[in-house]
Amino acid sequence: MKLISSLLLLCCSTAITTAFTPMWSQTCSSIKSSSLSATTAMTESATIYGSLEADEKIRNIAVIAHVDHGKTTLVDALIKQSGVFRDQQQADEAGITIMDNNDQERERGITILSKNLAVMHKGMKINIMDTPGHADFGGEVERVLNMADGVLLVVDSVEGPKPQTRFVLEKALRRGMQAMVVINKIDRPAARPDYVVDKAFDLFVELGASDAQTDFRIVYASGIQGKAGHEADALEEDMGPLFDAIMESIPAPRCDSKEDDSLQALISNIDYDDFKGKMGIARITNGKVKLGQAVALQQPGEPKKTGRIAKLFVFDNLGKREVEEASAGEIISFAGFDNIEIGDTLITNESGGSNAAEPLPPIAVEQPTVRMTLGVNKSPLAGREGKFLTSRMIRDRLMKELDKNVALNVEETESADRYMVSGRGQLHLTVLIETMRREGFELEVGPPSVIYLENEETGKLEEPWESVEVRVPEEYVGGVVDLFNQRKGELLDMGIEEGEGMSIIKYLVPTRGMLGLRSNMLSATRGTALIDSVFDSYKPCIKGDIQGREKGSLLAFSDGTVTSFGQEGAQDRGKLMINAGEDVYKGMIVGIHQRPGDLEVNVCKTKALTNMRSATKGITTGIVTPIELSLDGCVEYIAADELLEVTPSKFRMAKNPAMAGKNKKGKK
Repeated sequence: MKLISSLLLLCCSTAITTAFTPMWSQTCSSIKSSSLSATTAMTESATIYGSLEADEKIRNIAVIAHVDHGKTTLVDALIKQSGVFRDQQQADEAGITIMDNNDQERERGITILSKNLAVMHKGMKINIMDTPGHADFGGEVERVLNMADGVLLVVDSVEGPKPQTRFVLEKALRRGMQAMVVINKIDRPAARPDYVVDKAFDLFVELGASDAQTDFRIVYASGIQGKAGHEADALEEDMGPLFDAIMESIPAPRCDSKEDDSLQALISNIDYDDFKGKMGIARITNGKVKLGQAVALQQPGEPKKTGRIAKLFVFDNLGKREVEEASAGEIISFAGFDNIEIGDTLITNESGGSNAAEPLPPIAVEQPTVRMTLGVNKSPLAGREGKFLTSRMIRDRLMKELDKNVALNVEETESADRYMVSGRGQLHLTVLIETMRREGFELEVGPPSVIYLENEETGKLEEPWESVEVRVPEEYVGGVVDLFNQRKGELLDMGIEEGEGMSIIKYLVPTRGMLGLRSNMLSATRGTALIDSVFDSYKPCIKGDIQGREKGSLLAFSDGTVTSFGQEGAQDRGKLMINAGEDVYKGMIVGIHQRPGDLEVNVCKTKALTNMRSATKGITTGIVTPIELSLDGCVEYIAADELLEVTPSKFRMAKNPAMAGKNKKGKK
């Protein structure tokens, strides 16, 4: 307690020297009281600790951080220095991003799926779980924490804790986990480690961490250089200090029993093998499991699914190693069940399961906030490219996704060929759509909308709000504030950040106001804005509509093939999205109108073939290069009366035929 009191006094004394001056202040006494009031609740909610030490030669850690703070690069450095690769040549062949091996992950530069691996260091096995940093994939973080005993909180040496840092750290602290702070990217010229450590401590206190949790270990590292150290200005030539800190600061797994009948392992992830079928990934909480053992899968209050362990694996380096037996504290992957689900508990079924333990509570994740419709492509150009076109194929694919994507929700709609898909955010859903597109699906996608909930106490309708933080050069602050005000945002804080001289703006914004905001903000700031958002809470709905896009669309006048002559005439009306030679149909969006309201243009117009010659024959007007929108850009662009057609090679937007005549604004 003396250490905590002194640190709190230090926090208060250094508060006036922070990088920017907030619009309000929080006294240290109120922070301390909130910390003490929440400590008891957080300690009681811890579920990962038992009375016995399961295996002192194992450490289970999850690496958590805000997006782009370098956690995957840090994990890659740990892999390269743990003897996974035979030599430097093999390490070079593995590439820079070893863990981000998904095509979309490498293209977008973010982690989408959590991954397991295990490395050996000085005779100790370290099971490492790399997690996504983006708020839309928070469900991956929540289920991975069920398998960990401690977390590595990676924080950028310049930016410090960010919105997603708070989200993931709060989940870990509520489970009673011990956290170790890694100040990454310490090699950046503008690094300010002392400021970041102070901010990290403030965050622990605000989240109600216990005394033991606030006394966290600090390691400084540069993931890209593969160096770490206990002092910011004294890094060693390898990641040895980080390995040693993990072994010393992260506790060994604990359990309540090591007896065979006490087997409990909560399924946190599902893998699939072409030869072995569905495979469950779980951390053994109690007991032990053997190859060929009679076991059962069960959720509380539901019937058992019985079977035997056909294959049993533990994680070894970047792959898996088959074993005969695994005990409490180990993370396993097993086969033998076709109907395995995330949230099932693996228990023994020997002697009919008469002495089996009770199933563990299933994984609880945050509810989805955004939804979109996915259905059969019905456009005049449908069926030309895709391999999977029918509603049955789309439904089967969505149900398969539900097996491992715990934050996703799929519902039937009034239409037999359309499904309502709900997720954590727009990016969460567009990643799914992009994955299906690459697999050969053709889809018709509706515009994103938010999910409203009724407050059980007040009976009022509430909508989701997001906490948004924007870092932008000072000259663009006015434009950013104007955009947020148009979207009904509430200003929380504004100031200047030391070091890089960027302005920081914090807002609370309705989620429906965030739809389509990113592209507008990047345009208003010439691509310099750094936007971070995380779900905050549900609040009473704001009356009235939130302003959408300001400009209308250019629509194809008729079916046909685009000609350069037609493009030449239409490009004066706005920015086109199509090239000569492409097929279009009536009502298809071919460009962005320069004024509000929609306008039909004839992009299929052909030049008249006559004997007449013009004096200006040699004067030609060049064709302006059409703009190309990505899937995310198309989803942000479409309005409530528009649809997006997704095929393996093209994105086409069009007016929704079902809403024809309901909105004739701008039509001629």
